[in-house]
Amino acid sequence: MLRWGIIFLIIAIIAAALGFGGLAGTAAMAAKIVFVVAIIIFLVSLFTGRKRL
Repeated sequence: MLRWGIIFLIIAIIAAALGFGGLAGTAAMAAKIVFVVAIIIFLVSLFTGRKRL
């Protein structure tokens, strides 16, 4: 999932460099959402993972 966030971030950077403001904003927002979801899933799996006794 983190790979998708990086892909959207790269698309946003390229679109911003080429002057596509709307596309860059959309891709940047998608990248932010994917990064947040990835972090939340990581934290949930970290806390609910197997615990040694």
